[in-house]
Amino acid sequence: MEYSVRIQGVSKSYGKKTVLDHIDLDIQRGQIYGLIGPSGAGKTTLVKMLVGMDKADKGTVHVLNRKMPNLELLQNIGYMAQSDALYTELTGEENLKFFASLFKLNKAEQKERIAYTADLVHLTDELKKKVSAYSGGMKRRLSLAIALIQNPQILILDEPTVGIDPELRLSIWNELLRLKNSAGKTIIVTTHVMDEAGRCDYLAMVRDGRIITSGSPRDLMANYGVNSLEDVFLNAGGKRQ
Repeated sequence: MEYSVRIQGVSKSYGKKTVLDHIDLDIQRGQIYGLIGPSGAGKTTLVKMLVGMDKADKGTVHVLNRKMPNLELLQNIGYMAQSDALYTELTGEENLKFFASLFKLNKAEQKERIAYTADLVHLTDELKKKVSAYSGGMKRRLSLAIALIQNPQILILDEPTVGIDPELRLSIWNELLRLKNSAGKTIIVTTHVMDEAGRCDYLAMVRDGRIITSGSPRDLMANYGVNSLEDVFLNAGGKRQ
């Protein structure tokens, strides 16, 4: 079995607050893996460790068999944060060009990836506009395009569909499924939306910095004898928001 991510015994505190408490996690290659839980559960801290933006106080994080943080691995990791990190005074195209220039892509490859990712998120006709004129949904789509710009092996998306309309949310999830099936990418998604959780291959439900249960959506519902993932979360020790 080939793993893209292995997390062993990871703990993290900020001051007296424990954010992650002895997390163990394995993510198989070519899998959509969901980290599910309410805001403040520790999901964002965990994905920041996968990208190398944060370090564990205890334990180890390995991505593609290499210990994180590791700057060289960023060529193979696409990251979409909760907040859009965009240059709003630049156009969509200029943003894509800038981020493409950070990776090991020649000019022809940059041009090809910009065209591909813009088409992927349906922004080709909007690339000449300044990002300051983009709607919230357009900014999320541009952020997804940037996360994909270097054709990474692993795609890490932190709450990718927050604040966007249902039609666009469905479009993004259809694309994630296509990337998994056709390109074999490993996709890690954090969300607190349970209907999105059902689209994942495997889930880890997180509460107060701990994994309270994990498994495939179908297995989790069967194991707890319920018909929804929300009921799994509640029965496993989660709390209704």
